[in-house]
Amino acid sequence: MMNTIAILGAGESGTGAAILAQTKGFEVFVSDLGTIKEEYKALLNANRIPWEENHHTAERILAAQEVVKSPGIPEDAPIIQRLREKHIPVISEIEFAARYTQAKMICITGSNGKTTTTSLIFDMLQRAGLDVGLAGNIGNSLALQVAQQDRQYYVIELSSFQLDNMYDFRANIAILLNITPDHLDRYNHEFQNYVNAKFRITQNQTPADAFIYWSEDPVIDREIARIKPQATLYPFGSNNKHNVAYTDGEHLTVAARPDVQPLSIPVEQLALQGQHNRLNSMAASIAAQLLNIQNDTIRQSLQSFQGVPHRLQYVATVRGVRYINDSKATNVNSCWYALEAMTTPTVLILGGKDKGNDYTEIDPLVLQKCRALVFMGVNNDKLVQHFAQLGFEDNKDAPKRMVSTCNLHDAVNACADLAQDGDTVLLSPCCASFDLFTSYEDRGTQFMNAVRQL
Repeated sequence: MMNTIAILGAGESGTGAAILAQTKGFEVFVSDLGTIKEEYKALLNANRIPWEENHHTAERILAAQEVVKSPGIPEDAPIIQRLREKHIPVISEIEFAARYTQAKMICITGSNGKTTTTSLIFDMLQRAGLDVGLAGNIGNSLALQVAQQDRQYYVIELSSFQLDNMYDFRANIAILLNITPDHLDRYNHEFQNYVNAKFRITQNQTPADAFIYWSEDPVIDREIARIKPQATLYPFGSNNKHNVAYTDGEHLTVAARPDVQPLSIPVEQLALQGQHNRLNSMAASIAAQLLNIQNDTIRQSLQSFQGVPHRLQYVATVRGVRYINDSKATNVNSCWYALEAMTTPTVLILGGKDKGNDYTEIDPLVLQKCRALVFMGVNNDKLVQHFAQLGFEDNKDAPKRMVSTCNLHDAVNACADLAQDGDTVLLSPCCASFDLFTSYEDRGTQFMNAVRQL
């Protein structure tokens, strides 16, 4: 009898898992409670994999011997509850794919900086000529790559949702950048549950594996003392006391291997600027050194890596004003990191679909760095009320200006009027994009187009 597997969710990960399962001889059924994108329908049809959309046929799903679920499906979804009652294993696409590859796994998680660090490591490995794939939250489905063109190395960005359903998976190199409260609605509003999910990245590691982490994150520090990971530890931070990578403010030094000359690079030469990017650069460089990549190759990547689209992305300089696209900043903490990286007076664009944001986290940086604020959303009342308390006024003669607009074109024009020669205009909205745009990518692209029309 053929083994049967059900795939819940037919996005990038689900479709990839379905194709891999079929190549391994499983009887596959794909079910999505929503609408499946045409590109994924075409892939499933081309591989003659049965699928359904806009509902779940419970009888077929519950008849499977194992289920691979999309990370977006919460544990309390009715179909997941029924699978649990029947003791049918539910795993992630990453867990499933890892069974069928002998590749080295370099895995990155954290509340902020995952995508940048993952992309930077991938850049370093590519420059070194390694056979490497990019997977997880970015790149193509790991399962699809394993099915169609397996690699020797994979650099994988992992969210807490993906880690939740990983059990036997083992990371050869695990990186934990930071932990701040996020997604608590998925974790019964218990921060420790979220912390536990993040630390699953080091489960199953042995002393032959590496655990790279920011040593100055109090949550990480506490948790390491509690669970005592089996992996060899490689901390990074602001000094050289216990860290294998550190910065003195002028130079960034990486000394992950005692048998290799340390890498030292002036901070001003780093392509990615800002305190958070120095941490990301240290984490990536440690991983590269552990993979025997030459320091010269690592240095080239640190000096020339262009960053991630829509994350502190330089757009243009118009009449002496630099424009920066940070549309990926969909929460307040991400905006904090963006403002921290600003070195000139800044006109900041905020607004969008508010997720119950608490803007007090960015208040000190707004007061220190922002010449003016421009709001862009269907409803800007909460922003106006909050920043009025800091002394910002919708008044041409006010020393701290704020302007409310209801579309991106007007917002960019308002910024052009407010900014002075040498200033920076920063789109770092703190909010989701769905009030005016289809995604943060759409918002960032429209911003760049509007800037180029100035």
